[in-house]
Amino acid sequence: MAKPIELGLVLEGEDAREFWENEKKPATKQQVEMFKRARKLASTIRFNLDIKDR
Repeated sequence: MAKPIELGLVLEGEDAREFWENEKKPATKQQVEMFKRARKLASTIRFNLDIKDR
């Protein structure tokens, strides 16, 4: 059976506070546009998942 992946990232102190403060804020228009561009770019990338070619 597969085991869960442990990420191991732990934020403490100021880093943790800043993370949670940023989580409360809505995304800006600039951030939304950046993610739209990233999604469009990612959709143009083709991956060769045929393992026998490796």
